[in-house]
Amino acid sequence: MKRSRWLAAAVCALLAIVAGAPAASAQGSNGLEWKDCALVPDIVVQCAAQTVPLDYDRPNGKTFDIAVARVPAKDQAHKIGSLIFNLGGPGGSQVDFLQLGGGALFFDALNEKYDIVGFDPRGTGQSTRAIDCKVNQETQGPTSQPFPTPFNLDLPALLAKDQRYLHRCLVLNGADILSHVSTAETSRDMDVLRKAVGDQKLTYFGYSYGTFLGATYAALFPNRFRALVLDGPLDADEYLSDPLKGSNEQTAAFERELSRFFRACAAHQDQCLNFGQGDDPEDAYDALIDRANATPIPALGYTPDPRPVDGDDINAVAVIAMYAKQSWPFFAEVLAAADANDGTLVRALVDEAFYGRDPDTGTFDPITDRFFAIYGAEAHWPSDIGTYVREGEQAWGMFNHFYSNHGYTELNFGLWPAKARDAYDGPFHVKASAPTPLVVATTYDPATPYRGALKLVRTLGNARLLTMRGDGHTAYGGNSPCIDDAVNAYLLEGDLPAPGTSCRQAVPFEQPPPAVAASAQGQARALGPWAPYRRSILR
Repeated sequence: MKRSRWLAAAVCALLAIVAGAPAASAQGSNGLEWKDCALVPDIVVQCAAQTVPLDYDRPNGKTFDIAVARVPAKDQAHKIGSLIFNLGGPGGSQVDFLQLGGGALFFDALNEKYDIVGFDPRGTGQSTRAIDCKVNQETQGPTSQPFPTPFNLDLPALLAKDQRYLHRCLVLNGADILSHVSTAETSRDMDVLRKAVGDQKLTYFGYSYGTFLGATYAALFPNRFRALVLDGPLDADEYLSDPLKGSNEQTAAFERELSRFFRACAAHQDQCLNFGQGDDPEDAYDALIDRANATPIPALGYTPDPRPVDGDDINAVAVIAMYAKQSWPFFAEVLAAADANDGTLVRALVDEAFYGRDPDTGTFDPITDRFFAIYGAEAHWPSDIGTYVREGEQAWGMFNHFYSNHGYTELNFGLWPAKARDAYDGPFHVKASAPTPLVVATTYDPATPYRGALKLVRTLGNARLLTMRGDGHTAYGGNSPCIDDAVNAYLLEGDLPAPGTSCRQAVPFEQPPPAVAASAQGQARALGPWAPYRRSILR
């Protein structure tokens, strides 16, 4: 249990929404009053608040504060400026990430000459008016269980549950904030922050949804950036104009990635702890799902919530595992334990990582609410209920394991009445005279499929593609020295990689030594930077 508790503790630490008060004041600059705010020892993190208009069409109207954090550059004498980043979601907290030491871990080389700066977008994290619908995500949220299928669908009951969720979100958060959380408004907030930290032009690193934020900024402020890295990119046009098509393609990508895990498991049975006991781990997995659905597996070792686990729970853990190849060996351990009739690890991960349940309080991380509110308000979701029923039935027929990502569970989006008043729908073209963004894409990325990156490069026009041939969501930060070196050269020296540059992932499928597996750093690297930004509907 020691190793599993380390993973649960690491997930909890990364997912926690921490409201720790700043300790000591630091030197203020450009209107921001920085105060020390690190939440782990031996790191320097400073926090501040940036006041922005609620509505940029009414700059003298209501305002609220955006939470900001930075890790000062190590070499202040040769500092280039600030590197503002967003690790995705939408809905994740960059401030929490820095306070818990993530900046020092994932941006170490860049931190030499950059202040690493993160902010919590409007409606999220420690920023004022952060969205929270205060629901039990497992029973009331958009991806509640049991996951709907054509065999268990009770459409009136599903509609009633969704309407209760939507009503609660509206009442608790207010239409004014819910209609002003678009990516375009967050881009304007980021431009205000760029000025506040003293940079004439923006240097930006966006992961996942953060690539859409970067593309939006480039479109709105074409002359105000010096470098953009877009890692794990979305197809910006499809993200807004055809979200159902995007989630269908994404679900297929998750299925493909799980199949790649099974092939690796068959080829390396020793590293997969003999799960499947032969050359067909996929069939062993499906048999495990069927068995758990027939007779849920005990999880008595997870004392905060020792409920037995079923097939939906195991598939939910598979979602988490597919985000980073580094987590595959631990996923094998989870499956081997479940196959031996111990669902303890499954229950810990479903509760804490998939649904964001705090084991001490029983409350739920509101990141799913924030994702839902932002994406629901600005994307063009169909309003016809029948569309979601048809898509849900088709997803169940096509996707053996991740059908819950598409169709039925997206009905919430179609019913959501709070629409963004200031969304930007494109075009997302980067003019030839502007600096060239660097688009970094992984060939078997489950969350943002590789072909979406190809379409984004075409849409941007002036962009350079850097490819990692490998697995998992996003590439920079310990997957490939080749990728890391190319990105660092672009941001530190202004050097673009040659057209067509492709790098191999350097992450083996092997069980880590016990000392590494039990270390906080080892678990953080296995989880990857996506960990605090997981959402229960995958993207």
